[in-house]
This record gives sequence, structure tokens and C-alpha cells, in this order.
Amino acid sequence: MDFCVLASGSKGNCTYVTDGESAVLIDIGLPSKTIVARLEEAQIDPASIQAILFTHDHIDHYRGADVFSKKFPVRLMANEGTASGIDRAFPKAKLNWEIFETAASFHIGNLHIEAFSVPHDASDPVGFVISDNTAKLGIVTDLGQPTPLVVNKLSTCDAIVLESNHDYEMLMASNRPWPLKTRIAGRSGHLSNEQATELLQQVLSDRLRLLLLAHLSEECNTHHLAQHLMRETLAACRRPDVVIASLQQNSISIRYTL
Repeated sequence: MDFCVLASGSKGNCTYVTDGESAVLIDIGLPSKTIVARLEEAQIDPASIQAILFTHDHIDHYRGADVFSKKFPVRLMANEGTASGIDRAFPKAKLNWEIFETAASFHIGNLHIEAFSVPHDASDPVGFVISDNTAKLGIVTDLGQPTPLVVNKLSTCDAIVLESNHDYEMLMASNRPWPLKTRIAGRSGHLSNEQATELLQQVLSDRLRLLLLAHLSEECNTHHLAQHLMRETLAACRRPDVVIASLQQNSISIRYTL
């Protein structure tokens, strides 16, 4: 399995996953033109994308869906809550949805997809575990708190794209309005660096070899802070071998192979 994160952050999110035959995007939160350019930068043919899987109905996860799906023959897949939320935002688009249940498992070619519920302030948000019968990739980029279900799903993964959104002290010291601060730090908001390390300790297994820190706040976090705290945690767990990187809003990641 290969994957590449095309964007990660509050301005847009998108991840490309392929087994060499089937190819999907998880979310498409940047304008279609930008997504096409980043796919081409990663030497990926946009026409090779077979499906877009949506985690939830916030605009930084669906912004490019309408234009991209009109240009390329791609399946749009979401649960009912997410599809309805996006339809309300694009009332004239008449997107052709394939609806899956929140706790569904299904295949796109040889890729096996498991969707599972996560706590976030959206209509019916989900995370995904994607496997190709050899490796497993977990993607959870927006969640306010770890849950037993999230722990269960991520504990069998070889690689995880995990939210590490903010440093709590930086968030509280920021000039953001108090309601926004409490929303972000709340149980249906976003994981702090500290919460991300706590979740990692619960899911850490012998299989895990790659951890990508996602959705970092540009105002209330730094890549150094997020990575340093996670490396300290892995060292304490005697797993310094796990590769760590933090994802960018304005540039693509390298192509990872599992």
C-alpha cells in the first residue's frame, strides 16, 4: 500500500491511498484545481482516483468535491449524515452519493475499508482503517477525545495519521474567542498534543512503524512541539524505532509505502 497526504490542516485535508491498482482519496478539502496540482506533483494521475471517502461534513474536508467529481468519474462515498450535510452546502450540485453505514466495512477493488464513529462536532463523523491484506493504515484527523472504539481500530495499524491539533496552553493564551477555545478543547473538538500522546500509548503495538501527526493548528501549535512530545512518549515506551513526521497544510508529504 502507498499513500500520500496532499494537505492537512484547518484550511483543507486530503489523503491519497492506493494498492497499485485501486486508488482513493480520503476527503477533498481544497479546491479541485489545487488537488489536481498536488496529485500531479506527486506523479499521480487524477483520473486514476476511483472513489472519494468523506470523514465528515466540514468544508475543510469536502471543498473540492463538486468540481472534482464533475471533471473525473469518481465515486462519492459517505454515511447519510455526512452526505446530507454536504448536500446542504452544495444544494445545486446534486452529487451522486453511495451511502455506507457508519460502522460499515466494504471494498474498493482490493482495498478493504472500515469506517468507525469518532467524537467530533459534525453530523456523523467517522475515521477509517484501510488495508490491502498486507498492511493497515488508520486515519483519524478530527476527534475531540479517544474512545474505546478508536483505540480498538487503531491498535492493529501499521501506520496512523493521527490528529495532534493544538498545544493547550497556546490555545488558551491565543486571541481566539472563548467559545471557539472551548469548542476546540471540548470532547467533540480536536485532540491536543498531550491527548494524542495518551491515545498513542493505548494503541501502540509491535505492528506500528509510522505515525503522521495531522491537522496541526497554525496558530496554536508548532511542528517542533508536537513531534518532540510524541518522540518523548515513544522513547518512554521503548519504541524510538517508530518513524514520526508532522503533516503540512501547504505542501504534500512524501509517498509512504507500507
